[in-house]
Amino acid sequence: MNADNHRPVKASIYMGSARRILIVLGAIFAYLCLILLSSCSHKITDLRTLAPADALVYLETNDLAAALQPIIESRPFVEIAKNRPDLSALSGVQVAVAVTGLETLEEKLTDEHSVGRVQPHFVVIADTHAWNYQTVAFAEQKLGSFVAEIYDSQPTLEMTDKSGGKYFTWTAKDGRKAFALAVDSLIFFGNDESAIDKCLVVRTGGADSVAKSGKVPASDPKTIASGYVSTDGVAQIANIIGLKFASEAGEDSEVQSAIAGLLPTLVRNSITEISWTATKSKSGIEDKFLISMPPDLSNVFSETMKESRNSDFVSLGIPTDADEFTTYNFHDAQVAWRSIVLTTMRQVHPLAGKMIQTLSSVMFEPYGVKDSETFLRSVGPEIIVAKYNDDSDKHLIIAKIRNELDLKRSLGSDFKPFTVENADGKLVVLRSTDGEFTADISRGRLVLGDTETAMAYLGGQRDLSKSKELNEIVKDGATSAITTFGTDNVTAGAIADILSAKKSSEMKALSNYTTETRFTKSGMQRTTTSDFGFIGSIIAQLAQD
Repeated sequence: MNADNHRPVKASIYMGSARRILIVLGAIFAYLCLILLSSCSHKITDLRTLAPADALVYLETNDLAAALQPIIESRPFVEIAKNRPDLSALSGVQVAVAVTGLETLEEKLTDEHSVGRVQPHFVVIADTHAWNYQTVAFAEQKLGSFVAEIYDSQPTLEMTDKSGGKYFTWTAKDGRKAFALAVDSLIFFGNDESAIDKCLVVRTGGADSVAKSGKVPASDPKTIASGYVSTDGVAQIANIIGLKFASEAGEDSEVQSAIAGLLPTLVRNSITEISWTATKSKSGIEDKFLISMPPDLSNVFSETMKESRNSDFVSLGIPTDADEFTTYNFHDAQVAWRSIVLTTMRQVHPLAGKMIQTLSSVMFEPYGVKDSETFLRSVGPEIIVAKYNDDSDKHLIIAKIRNELDLKRSLGSDFKPFTVENADGKLVVLRSTDGEFTADISRGRLVLGDTETAMAYLGGQRDLSKSKELNEIVKDGATSAITTFGTDNVTAGAIADILSAKKSSEMKALSNYTTETRFTKSGMQRTTTSDFGFIGSIIAQLAQD
């Protein structure tokens, strides 16, 4: 796809971001995993040797039971689920997904509105380690049921002999097709016949595999699942990201076209490959994403995004009612921000670069800041941003003050002294003339946000010193450049609906996650530790979809 030829697409874009695409592709992966119910003792098959080397995305697990076990053993799942499912039948079942193409389709609704949809061309490779007759029965019955559910009707089935196995073609009433080949203990399943054919050519030695490409290493025994997005995969996903943001940019077709061309260029020039591994840890499931960047970019970021080694976030005080908060721990926040802006400008056309430079100065306006550069020069290295998922307009910035005069300048002349009552008596704050934002700069610390949230925080602050557990978590994570701590009360219930059942339809269970981001000479490393992991988010997506 050529980003320069995109027409503006209005309304919604299905799978509109890299994460969304991986989740939907992973959902296919997870669903098929969950219905594989036959296995026996076996020698592990290297599924990489069966997937084509030019796959855009590759996901695999060598033991489905091991991948799911930490999820059903987690505290939130135990709290909300009626029972824990028996995974013994899934022990040793191997499954991989290879995405061979991404097709962007546009369905016109009216003269003014269209719906964009991304159709991944994929093949699922599964080794059941069962007898061939069991594998064939599984393909006919289990996969047939899966296809019927996806198509929301009973498709017609045609069975033929092919490549030494049984070949299945399911056809829906609207003409959509799904295909599968059961040969020996292997199943190849997908929505693109050519994708299965590619795998067969690889299997017989007629083409290189993902294993030969050298991009996807053999699975570590400690790894419960892994994945990879190739350079071409990043490029195609970048085009979809551009479409997504263009569709949300309002009604101006020129703005939509500019975004649809600009964002893909930025992503393609900034990211070369993405790899993912999931492992079980003492704190839950650890998902590590390694985002490779061009050397000139990664070298700049590794220097300018250095973390401060002497930060003290605990003394700042974090609102414990926030759904999510992020600590920014850069040695110099202004230098870090400037490096992002300047490197971004270099990735695009000079005219677009000037636009980025102009927009960067007002990027923090939603937080009440008029001048981003001056603001970041006046605070840090400890900066906290707290968010509330129930209201996108509720937020707080909490930071150490380096230069009070620069800080006031960054807020602009709109902010005036204002006297308010709090638990300690009267407090003089700075408030915007429209009353929307409030800032407190007492005690060498900034508290800035929408007035309602800022005053609730200042009136009844509960800081980290009162939470021993959270205190230790922040101390442990504060060595990374960016660390996000969050809670979620939806995922546990969604997973329980798929793997078991909830004890009560109204019941909710709180799960936690921590994401640390670091910058290295090769790119960016994001490590998330959570109760359910990326695999859990895939399963939860099944319930929501």
